[in-house]
Amino acid sequence: MGEIEGTYRILQTPGSRLGAQFNAGISTLEPGQSLNPKGHGKGLQVRVQGLDDSQEFYDLEVSAYGQALLSEVFRRLNLIESDYFGLEFQNMHMNWVRPRNTLFRLSVKFFPPDPGQLQEEFTRYLFALQVKRDLSEGMLPCSENTTALLISHLVQSEIGDYDDMADREFLKLNKLLPQQEQVQEKIMEFHRRHIGQTPAESDFQVLEIARKLEMYGVRFHPASDREGTKINLAVAHMGLQVFQGNIKINTFNWSKIRKLSFKRKRFLVKLHPEVHGPHQDTLEFLMASRDQCKIFWKNCVEHHTFFRLFDQPKPKSKAFLFSRGSSFRYRYPVRPFLLCLCSLLRIFLSLLHSFAGLPSESPQLSPSGLDSPLCLSPSFQMSTLSLPGQAPSPLQSPVLSEVGSARLEDEDEEGKRKRYPTDKAYFIAKEILTTERTYLKDLEVITVWFRSAVIKENAMPEGLMTLLFSNIDPIYEFHRGFLKEIDQRLALWEGRSNGHVKGDCQRIGDVMLKNMCALKEFTSYLQKHDEVLTELEKATKRLKKLETVYKEFELQKVCYLPLNTFLLKPIQRLVHYKLILERLCRHYIPQHPDRNDCLEALKVVAEMARQLQSSLLRLENFQKLTELQRDLIGIENLIASGREFIREGCLFKLTKKGLQQRMFFLFSDMLLYTSKGVTATNQFKVHGQLPLRGMIESENEWSVPHCFTIYSAQRTIVVAASSKVEMGKWIEDLNAAIDMAKKSQEKSGVLLDSGQCDRSDMSLEQESEDETHSSHTSLEKQTHHRANTTMHVCWHRNTSVSMSDHSLAVENQLSGYLLRKFKNSNGWQKLWVVFTNFCLFFYKTHQDDYPLASLPLLGYTVSTPGETDSIHKEFVFKLQFKSHVYYFRAESEYTFSRWMEVIKSAANAPGRMSLLVPKDTLEISGN
Repeated sequence: MGEIEGTYRILQTPGSRLGAQFNAGISTLEPGQSLNPKGHGKGLQVRVQGLDDSQEFYDLEVSAYGQALLSEVFRRLNLIESDYFGLEFQNMHMNWVRPRNTLFRLSVKFFPPDPGQLQEEFTRYLFALQVKRDLSEGMLPCSENTTALLISHLVQSEIGDYDDMADREFLKLNKLLPQQEQVQEKIMEFHRRHIGQTPAESDFQVLEIARKLEMYGVRFHPASDREGTKINLAVAHMGLQVFQGNIKINTFNWSKIRKLSFKRKRFLVKLHPEVHGPHQDTLEFLMASRDQCKIFWKNCVEHHTFFRLFDQPKPKSKAFLFSRGSSFRYRYPVRPFLLCLCSLLRIFLSLLHSFAGLPSESPQLSPSGLDSPLCLSPSFQMSTLSLPGQAPSPLQSPVLSEVGSARLEDEDEEGKRKRYPTDKAYFIAKEILTTERTYLKDLEVITVWFRSAVIKENAMPEGLMTLLFSNIDPIYEFHRGFLKEIDQRLALWEGRSNGHVKGDCQRIGDVMLKNMCALKEFTSYLQKHDEVLTELEKATKRLKKLETVYKEFELQKVCYLPLNTFLLKPIQRLVHYKLILERLCRHYIPQHPDRNDCLEALKVVAEMARQLQSSLLRLENFQKLTELQRDLIGIENLIASGREFIREGCLFKLTKKGLQQRMFFLFSDMLLYTSKGVTATNQFKVHGQLPLRGMIESENEWSVPHCFTIYSAQRTIVVAASSKVEMGKWIEDLNAAIDMAKKSQEKSGVLLDSGQCDRSDMSLEQESEDETHSSHTSLEKQTHHRANTTMHVCWHRNTSVSMSDHSLAVENQLSGYLLRKFKNSNGWQKLWVVFTNFCLFFYKTHQDDYPLASLPLLGYTVSTPGETDSIHKEFVFKLQFKSHVYYFRAESEYTFSRWMEVIKSAANAPGRMSLLVPKDTLEISGN
């Protein structure tokens, strides 16, 4: 804590008595004094300072536990969401603590990633006061502008609207910052903008700004690493953090940590083994003393329990004669689940189970464990798929352990269905809500997470920052309000409040019409997304620092898709609104009171989608080309004027060693074929390029199954597809692209230089798998790339994807809760599931920022269970790829049909046609 030698302790954990001796230390009592002096009876008066700096006295028994004081403080404050708070005191030199002379301070102990989850206005007020305290004590460092903005909201909350004299007098009397005079004018300038803002709104703004700061909720514990470098350790909702000064240099998520322990002054972190991980299995940090080491260990245990644990771990059997390790036992606090029924209704859930340490076999620290609603979820966890002659792939299926996961009993589920509406219109409206939740999270990838990354490294020019965030920030703010309105309406529709007695809540058209009309004002922002994407790509090529930040950010768990994909979401969302409103209008009878509003909303959004349709097609093509540019080695300037992506997929090319697996990419002017590197990188190396101009139409003339010949002007190659359907798609697209290239008068884009991988003069016999190994050196220099893009899935699933498939996937995005069951398991797990980019992403709840796991669906078949599956439930669909089988249960017939529809659009079915087939002839079908 700054220059103070000592530590702050939180007394939220029961187990140590007030006044009890803390291990070995030096007594602070005066000569002749005792802990219970005569004449004072058994009473003890303790002084507690609130977050507003007021002090109160509490009368306790000398033998009282710390929990008794804490409970009395919460009771006197009438603090409902008390789980986030604790009492801290300053302990100088690890001396004994005498409560009579000690000042306890009420403080926030657990900082959730999104304070918007706090239900009580009073709780948000206390959090804002904690931010105020941290600023005044220099514990929340941030830029001058951010500091001034935070203080301006605090001033608005304290004294109301701006007044020059009142502001100056208040800032003169109240020391809110260490060097307040330097930013006083900025504070007043920002305060002038907050006219009309209520105290509650000011508190909310303080928390919204503070939560995005790197030092939000961080409490340092000094330590040193094995080399003796001075560092600071901290623990937060997502796991363990390591700082050098005020700069975070590493984060170890709970999913990566297998065990935490301490031995004397050494703090030990055992990690799960990683195939290509940069860290050793065990990290060791040296702290000043055993006591400080133990305090930090306790802090980690408490944070892990609070943010991550769901089920109670089984207690360890007690040692018969001797015990090892700490005697500390943590009693679980009341978990901060959402108080969704009413803010005045308190859910008291006392988890009184004790445990010692964090054993390696504990499911709560397993990467397959499921997070709590407040936790930022861990990284993707995938099992492996082995193909003939291939290394194991991480693209097969998610590993989500059933241990410790939430199960929904059948009786409870049936009762829930009876309570909620069964009208199809309700479930269509609910689809708007569920997909809007995912859409808002996708916007946060740019507005919150990417912004934080570029600001931290100062990697983006100011002009580009303004262009990017001035376009997407207003859209994000609009949809935050829109989501709240939809959520409130659905709550009324479900009868979760008494508003349904008015009889006017079972409709959604009025909310949609109002917000679709408001969304029209953002058309100019959406039209600039073309410029944003182009300028961002140019800047990453020009600025090495920005390129590095961009690539590193794409590897973060929150960026679960290629980064520029998220920039397309606002325009794609218009398509989703249009399709959902069309379904709702078709469902309503002409006399339905909600139909007219839905029709009007549909007209508005359809016109917006029409205006932006050509822009969306350009952006989708541009996004795909930039994605491929980053994943392909050996070709420059892939993003050429007039070049359009048509199809990517796996084919087997005939070489002197026989048929060898290659990845092919068909564009409007050329055909590339590549092979996958043999190092840790996931990039593909270009082996050959065939221009379409002068290419002869391909045909199947071989006796080898699914084999066909490609005749180019320079050379001829023979390839084989995995099936007759795949062969038909490639031949159809190739021939149509060749025909279009003949008719085109435009010259092809920039092609490969002779110094690159142009092997057009190479004979068939010369190419072999050995070429893959020649790229070893260049591949070693590349950074690790994400391995779950469609390119990599096609490689491991031996299939292909066309641009029309991508366009269809844009229309078929879906989110919602599903119950999932493995083939050989008994229980059903409730998961929040997001379907996008041909992939299912699994979350514990819709509030999580990271997927727990992902399941690419290319190659899977979707069907209803048969008799042999022994699934006797309704609304169940079955996903299968070879021996991998999953069952999913939906909540209604409508949601079941929707999941079947969108998944069939991504499955490896004959219905997935080529880009060049007219769209109105497409049929969605599956095996």
